Amino acid sequence: MELFRIKKDIPFMSYGRLTTAISLVTFILAVVFLATRGLNFGVDFTGGTVMEVNYPQAANLESVRKAVDSIGLKEATVQNFGSSHDVLIRLPVKTGVSVAKLSEEVKAALVAADSTAEVRRVEAVGAQVGDELYENGGLALFFVSLGIMLYLWLRFEWRFAVAAIIANMHDVVIILGFFAFFQWEFNLTVLAAILAVLGYSVNESVVVFDRVRENFRKMRKASVVQVIDNAITRTMSRTIITHTMTQTMVGSMLLFGGEVLHNFALALTIGILFGIYSSVLVACPIAMWLGVNRANLIGDIEKKEGGKKEVVVEPDPSEFAS
Repeated sequence: MELFRIKKDIPFMSYGRLTTAISLVTFILAVVFLATRGLNFGVDFTGGTVMEVNYPQAANLESVRKAVDSIGLKEATVQNFGSSHDVLIRLPVKTGVSVAKLSEEVKAALVAADSTAEVRRVEAVGAQVGDELYENGGLALFFVSLGIMLYLWLRFEWRFAVAAIIANMHDVVIILGFFAFFQWEFNLTVLAAILAVLGYSVNESVVVFDRVRENFRKMRKASVVQVIDNAITRTMSRTIITHTMTQTMVGSMLLFGGEVLHNFALALTIGILFGIYSSVLVACPIAMWLGVNRANLIGDIEKKEGGKKEVVVEPDPSEFAS
């Protein structure tokens, strides 16, 4: 589907050095923030206390948050649990205060705000559980990245696989850099958003790479730069429509989803914006630098079909730098 069609190819690859330089600087800054400031891990990873509270009527989450804030627990997370009558409160570890004493303080504050509040469950989430979640989350990220790389390697060629995984890791590290710089809470919902961004970004890369491979069959006399520029330009309409619709949905969650979905939607927003950039202006230049050409992608197929050897036009470095 194309709402508009760009008649003249946009010379994206002529800006390859500039865009990759910007990406490199942004990536380095994100790494610096991660190393110096670190992530602000939530209760899911650091351990703490989980309380389940029930109300006979629909719970007023804002009133519950104010009650919890009044005893100095501003980092606590308050959300509905199962129904509008049940509330789940996640409390961070408070130095020098036992779980029993902390839960009693919270219970007293909740009852003072609304006498109908009933605490049904209090559980301590130990640091060991948090460490296991941290390790499992890292493993999930690693295996997702490995699976994406293998998929692209089998579907296209190893140069595209390497380019795509570098672009995807670029997105992930930048999301983490934002969370480190602003000290936004990093919890399991944010990790889920990062995994979603990985899949979303690779989908964009696959669309562009498919068009590149198709162009190598059709544009036999064109250079690699011209083939890639045409592929990106021809998919621009699809890219704009897809990302606009996706961001509209994510923006709704960001604005109206409440505290529970806020950081999840925030991570997705950053990932979508940088995912567009990296799929086009990071993955393609890297693939080009690695030496992708017509023979890499379709040479073997043509040998089987006709046995005719075509002249392969290699990328001209001076053309790329212009």
